[in-house]
Amino acid sequence: MLPETMNPAGSTPSVPDPSLVTLAHVVYGLHALSLVFGAFGAATIIGSFLFGWPSIIAVVINYVKRGEVAGTWLESHFRWQIRTFWYAAFWSILVAVVSLPLTLVLIGFATWALGMFALGVWATYRIVRGWLALNDRKALQS
Repeated sequence: MLPETMNPAGSTPSVPDPSLVTLAHVVYGLHALSLVFGAFGAATIIGSFLFGWPSIIAVVINYVKRGEVAGTWLESHFRWQIRTFWYAAFWSILVAVVSLPLTLVLIGFATWALGMFALGVWATYRIVRGWLALNDRKALQS
């Protein structure tokens, strides 16, 4: 049985179109591809996640299609994917703002590396957790 949530009107449950479930899998796959590029390429994991074309395409897809998943359990996945991207961007900027002045006393290089590593682990966790929940057809709590 598919999980269902109330639709925006509030009375009847709404089940997402199967093609939108497939699209959510594709979006998780694009984010995962960016993470892999970061892990095995020249960029950092979080740098590749934020600036790599797969993740950028994934976020654009999320924004374009999120109206079609409104009122379904799939809406939580689109929200999760969008928030993962933007929270990663916010925390990356914060790590940079804190680390940059600290580079004058050399500790900024360590705070930068540790911050970016932690963000890479966090983004990987979010994508894996979300994708597993999608595979089980479960909504996510954001």
